[in-house]
Amino acid sequence: MENSRTMFPFPYQPYNIQEQFMQALYGALEQGKVGIFESPTGTGKSLSLICGALSWLADHEERKRQEAAALLHDGEAALSASTDPSSTTSSSAEPDWITDFVQKKAERDLVSKLKEEELKRKKREERLEMIRNNVQLKYAMKRKNCEDDETFKLLQLSKEEKTEAPEHKEDEELIIAEYESDDELKGKSRFCVAEDDEDDELVEEHVTKIYYCSRTHSQLAQFVHEVQKSPFSKDISLVTLGSRQNLCINEEVRSLGSIQRINDCCMEMQKNKHEKQHHEEGVKRKRGPAKTVCPYNKTSALQQMRDVVLGTVHDIEQLLKLGRETHSCPYYATRLSIPPAQLVVLPYQMVLHEATRKAAGVQLKGQVVIIDEAHNLSDTLSCIHSAELNGAQLCRAHSQLTQYADRYKSRLKAKNLMYIKQILFVVEGLVQVLGGKVGQSPQGQTTPTGIEMLTINNFHFKAHIDNINLFKLQKYFEKSMISRKLGGFVEKYAGSGVSLHTQTNTNKENRRIEGLNRYLQTLQSNQSTTPVSSPDQQGSVEADKVLSASPMMQVEGFLMALTNSNTDGRVVVHRQGTLSDNSVKFLLLNPAVHFTQVLKECRAVIIAGGTMQPVSDFKQELLFSAGVGEERITEFSCGHVIPPENILPLVLCSGPSGQELDFTFQNRDSPRMMDETGRILSNICNVVPGGVVCFFPSYDYSRRIIAHWEASGALSRLSNKKKIFQEPKKANQVEQVLSDFSRCIQRCALDGGGLTGALLFSVVGGKMSEGINFSDDLGRCVVMVGMPYPNIKSPELQEKMSYLDKHLPHVGGRSPGQALIENLCMKAVNQSIGRAIRHRGDYSSIVLCDRRYSRPATLSKLPTWIKARTSTHTSFGPAFAALRKFFLEKKQKQV
Repeated sequence: MENSRTMFPFPYQPYNIQEQFMQALYGALEQGKVGIFESPTGTGKSLSLICGALSWLADHEERKRQEAAALLHDGEAALSASTDPSSTTSSSAEPDWITDFVQKKAERDLVSKLKEEELKRKKREERLEMIRNNVQLKYAMKRKNCEDDETFKLLQLSKEEKTEAPEHKEDEELIIAEYESDDELKGKSRFCVAEDDEDDELVEEHVTKIYYCSRTHSQLAQFVHEVQKSPFSKDISLVTLGSRQNLCINEEVRSLGSIQRINDCCMEMQKNKHEKQHHEEGVKRKRGPAKTVCPYNKTSALQQMRDVVLGTVHDIEQLLKLGRETHSCPYYATRLSIPPAQLVVLPYQMVLHEATRKAAGVQLKGQVVIIDEAHNLSDTLSCIHSAELNGAQLCRAHSQLTQYADRYKSRLKAKNLMYIKQILFVVEGLVQVLGGKVGQSPQGQTTPTGIEMLTINNFHFKAHIDNINLFKLQKYFEKSMISRKLGGFVEKYAGSGVSLHTQTNTNKENRRIEGLNRYLQTLQSNQSTTPVSSPDQQGSVEADKVLSASPMMQVEGFLMALTNSNTDGRVVVHRQGTLSDNSVKFLLLNPAVHFTQVLKECRAVIIAGGTMQPVSDFKQELLFSAGVGEERITEFSCGHVIPPENILPLVLCSGPSGQELDFTFQNRDSPRMMDETGRILSNICNVVPGGVVCFFPSYDYSRRIIAHWEASGALSRLSNKKKIFQEPKKANQVEQVLSDFSRCIQRCALDGGGLTGALLFSVVGGKMSEGINFSDDLGRCVVMVGMPYPNIKSPELQEKMSYLDKHLPHVGGRSPGQALIENLCMKAVNQSIGRAIRHRGDYSSIVLCDRRYSRPATLSKLPTWIKARTSTHTSFGPAFAALRKFFLEKKQKQV
C-alpha cells in the first residue's frame, strides 16, 4: 500500500520543511498513526496541514472508488464467464446435466447476490433521501409509534386543565414533564422502547472526513481563510461549527447576551416548533397563548443553506451573512452539513467532551482528527472535565429549587418530586462539607479555614451522599432538563415585582418564596463592583449577571464530575472563613481517561502546534496512559524557515557587575538581584532597536521588581531610552496597550529622536504570553527573567505530582512528578519566547536570564530550531558583545 506521495498541490513553491511535513503527515494518516507534529509559527503550518491532509483524503476516496469499480467489474466478469459455453471443461468427467445444473445454480446465486446488493443500495438511497427531505422525520416516527400512549396523556392533561388555576397555565413551559427511569421503561410497549433503534436507523451516513479543531474562533477563522487560499478551495466540502452565541442570527435571541440564556431560548423555540408540527398533524394542543417559534428554523431553508455551505468554503462571518440572505439558521444548517462534509472545522470542546460531541452530531469512528495549537492539550482536557462550586452558588441553587418545588408541587408527578428531594439532599450535603447550613445567608456564616484533599469516595462519605445513585441523578438532569426549567423560573420571576405565590399558599410558603427575590437582590448588591450611572442601570446589569450564571447548572456539572473513577480525580475542599467564599472543586488527575475514546475511535489523530516541546508529557500522560503503544506514535519536528543567522538565543549566567543570576525563590527578592536585572535591561535597551518584551515569572514578582526599580531610579533611567508599557490587569485593555506600544515604536522609527523604541513588561502565562504577535520591530528582543516554575506548594499540583509518581514509570532518574514541574516551566517559556520571529524575513534575539537555563536537561526542552543556535555565557561581556554585533549587522544589511 502506498504510504507516501511525491507531489502535493500547493499555492506556491513550498519550503523543504513544508514538503517534509506533508510527507510525514500523509504517512501518519495512511498508517493510522497518532502523530505529534511541531512546526514553528511562520513556517506555514496551517497550509502544510491542509495540503497534506486533503491530499491524503483525495487519494483515499479515489482508492475507495477504484476498489468499488473493481468489485463490480469482477462480479460482471464472473457472471459473463458463468454463461459462456466455451468456459466449460470438455474433459470433465461429470455428466452434462450436472455441469449445467452447477453452472445455472452459480449463475442464479450471483444474480441473486447482485440484486440483493442493488436493493440494499436503493434502500439506503431512499432512506437518506427521506432524511434529507424531512429533517424532523424522527419526531414524526416517534409520534406514530407511541400514538396511543401520547393520545391518552393528552386526554388526561385536557381533563386536568379544566381544574387548574388560570395563573398556572402560563407557566406550562416551566413544568418538568413526567419522568420515567430506564428501569420503568422495561415494561413499556416495544414500540416506545425501540425509539433509540429508530434514531440509529435514521442517522445519515458520514463520509470519510477530517475534523480540524483549535482553541479559539479566531484561530478557526484563520484556518478557513488558509483553506480558501489553497488549491483545494473549489473541491472540498467544508463546514465550520460554532456555538449558538457565534452563529445565531435571531436578533431577539442574540440580545439576551449570555450563552446560557441564548441556548435556553433557542431550545424552547425548537420545542415549540415540534409542538406546532404535531398540532398541524391533527393532534389537539392544550389551550394557552401562542408560543414563539424561530422564523429561521424552517426545513426547506435549512436544506437550501446546507447545500450552499457544502458547495463553497465559508468562515463564520460569511455563514452569518448567508444565513440572513437565505433567512435560515446557520447553527442548525451547519449541523445538517456534518455527515456529507469532508472537512469539519470546530472548537476543542466539541471533540474533546463526549456529551458536547454527541449533541453536535460529531461521529469519530474511522475518521481523522487534527488538534492544532495543542501545546496545552493535557491542561485543556483537565479544565473541560473539572468543576468548581462555591457556597454562594450552592445556597442559591437550594433556595431556587425549593421555591420551584413549593410553587409547582401540586403539578409535579411523584417521580419528579422524589428526584428534586434527592438533589436538595445532595446540595445540603455539599454545603455541610463547606461548614455551613442552607436556609441562612452564606455571607453571614463563618467557618473554619483550611484546605482538604479527598478522594471521590471519601468525599461521598463526608457529604453523606454515598447512598445516592449519582448516575441515575445525572440521567435525570439530562432527561428532565431541570436546570433549564429552573433557570427559566428564576428569570421569569426574580426581580420582576411579580409575586411568586398564590393566594392558597400558607404564610410560611409565602415568606420562603418571597425570600428568593430578597436573596437575589442581596447577592446583586454584594457582587456589584463596577460603578454605573444610575441605580436602575445597576439593578439591570447585576440582575443579568446573576441570571446568566445558573447555579443549578454548576451543580449539575459538579455532580457529573463526581461520577469519574475514584482513582482518576480528587475533590479539593477550600474553606476561607465564610460560606460564600468557601469552595469545593473536582480536580481531574488523569486526562487520558477522556482522551481514550477519541484515540480508539479515530483512524488517526494528529496533535500539532508551533511549540510542542517537551513532548515527553504528551506521550506519558495522554498516549501511554490511554493504551497507545509506541509503535502507533510518530513524531515530526522541523526547523524554522528563517536563516540561522536571524536568531540569537543567549543564556546569561551572570550580569554586568558579575552577580550570578539565580532567580530561585530564596534569592530573587534580594536587592542585588533586582538591581542586576535592571542593569541587564538597561544594556539591552542601549543596543536593541524597536521593541523589547520582558517576561517576569509572575504578576507578584513583576509588581515587586518594578516597585524596587522605581525607588532606586532604575525605572527612570530605562524610560529615558525606551517608553515603558506594562501588561494591563484587565483583559479588555490588552488591545489598547498593544496598539499604543506599536504606535510608539513606529513613531520612534520615523522620528529618530531620543527614544529608540518601547519596552513592554509582561508576565509568563499572562495575557500577552500566548496568541500575541510581536513580529518585526514589535519584538526585536525577548527577555526572560528567571524560570517560571509553578507553585510547588499548591495542593492541586502536589496531588497531581503524587498521582503521576504512583501511576507512571520513572524515566532518566527523575520521578514523573519532578518531570511535570520542569515541563510546565519550559512549556511556559517556549510559548513566551515564541511571540517573536513570526515570518521568514523576521529576526530577533532571545535572552534567558538565569544560570539554570544552562543545564543540559533544561536546554534540551527548548524548541529544536532555538536550541541549535543557543549559546551559554558565564560572564556578561561576551554575551553583550554578541548582541551588539547581531543588531549592527542587521542595521548594515538594511542600509
